[in-house]
Amino acid sequence: MAANATKSTTFTGNAGRMGKVADETAKPGRARAERLEVRLSVAQKSLIEHAAALTGRSVTDFVLTAVQEGAAHAIEAHQRLTLSVQDGRALVEALVTARRGG
Repeated sequence: MAANATKSTTFTGNAGRMGKVADETAKPGRARAERLEVRLSVAQKSLIEHAAALTGRSVTDFVLTAVQEGAAHAIEAHQRLTLSVQDGRALVEALVTARRGG
């Protein structure tokens, strides 16, 4: 297969919940009902497999952990930005109100 060819790889997991993946994968009674598919290059797949092996985890666990951490970070960054904008508006409103005399 050519170096830039893509291969369909399926990673399964409960993509609808936030939380620590390690906790979910450590409980054998928990069924994973959701499925997530990604297309990636041979080089990307090899990189992920290598990283998972270095950490002693399955590819699924490695990918789920990385994706959940990335999602949590993106949500947190968005919320922080949203709160900063709201706080900025509240500050401007307070300054305008104070300048008018209350």
